[in-house]
Amino acid sequence: MSMPRFGRPKNHGELSSNLYVANCGPAVGISDDDIASVFCKFGELKGVYAADESGTRVIVAYAEEGSAQAALEALHGRPCPELGGRSMHIRYSVLQPIIQDQASDLVPVSIFASEVSIPGLYLIHDFISAKEEEELLQAVDCRPWNSLAKRRVQHYGYEFRYDTRNVNTRHCLGELPSFVSPILERISSCPSFKNIKNIVLDQLTVNEYPPGVGLSPHIDTHSAFEDLIFSLSLSGPCIMEFRRYENGDWLPKVASSSIAKTENTEDQSTFKRRAIYLPPRSLLLLSGEARYAWHHYIPHHKIDKVNGNVIRRASRRVSFTFRKIFHTRVFHFQW
Repeated sequence: MSMPRFGRPKNHGELSSNLYVANCGPAVGISDDDIASVFCKFGELKGVYAADESGTRVIVAYAEEGSAQAALEALHGRPCPELGGRSMHIRYSVLQPIIQDQASDLVPVSIFASEVSIPGLYLIHDFISAKEEEELLQAVDCRPWNSLAKRRVQHYGYEFRYDTRNVNTRHCLGELPSFVSPILERISSCPSFKNIKNIVLDQLTVNEYPPGVGLSPHIDTHSAFEDLIFSLSLSGPCIMEFRRYENGDWLPKVASSSIAKTENTEDQSTFKRRAIYLPPRSLLLLSGEARYAWHHYIPHHKIDKVNGNVIRRASRRVSFTFRKIFHTRVFHFQW
């Protein structure tokens, strides 16, 4: 059964029994039950649905229009004590008709990169052994973690600044730790990758994801990193999804009819979707089109569905992301 799809009312001032609620959801530590316990005070609820894949926006559907109006007037833009003082941004949302091509929210999940058909995307299964995986996890667990809102990180080589989405190339943290040297040597000699023998990866970010925590859609900053981005998955599996937006002026068009189009009903932008399963010990490479033209993200799920099989996320998933810092070249002219 497909999830209901919602969008903005066509007419300004149009009321609805459905509310679009931003700054609220599992990615900010608020469960659907928590949300329902607040909004049910204003009337009978039909359900609480994810508005998108961000994990920070939901649709609250009421049985009666008056209930939605009362909730909007009481909660919009005001701190909510029951949700830790969080202020929510609320507006009306209307149910959209389901187009036949959009009858399912599920995108087919590929096991191999060749099935995804995104140029520059590579996936190697069992890139490391179970023993090597255990040793890498032990190595990072012996070092201090930095806590973000929903996950923990470690940075080596250069620190990635989440506030600026960039790195300070003048502040080097030192060489990458010795425990990743065998991984780097294996990457440089891997026959599956082309044109990487001379690259020196000098930045490593280690992410630890608890169950239900993922990443919002993004493209790694162009000005911060060069073309090749490697991600090694450890401890737990996940699905990584990809979106290519067609209304972005800076994105080249892809003349392909083989990729299903999906409508984001809240911002009315059309994008193409792909998904791939990342098992533990696998190595993913984003390069070329996969790196620059496709947003990649990890849905905020505790359970993933892969070709009809239900796969529960592990108690933790750790990723090692290797990049090459883009160093600004300074030219000296002699007059």
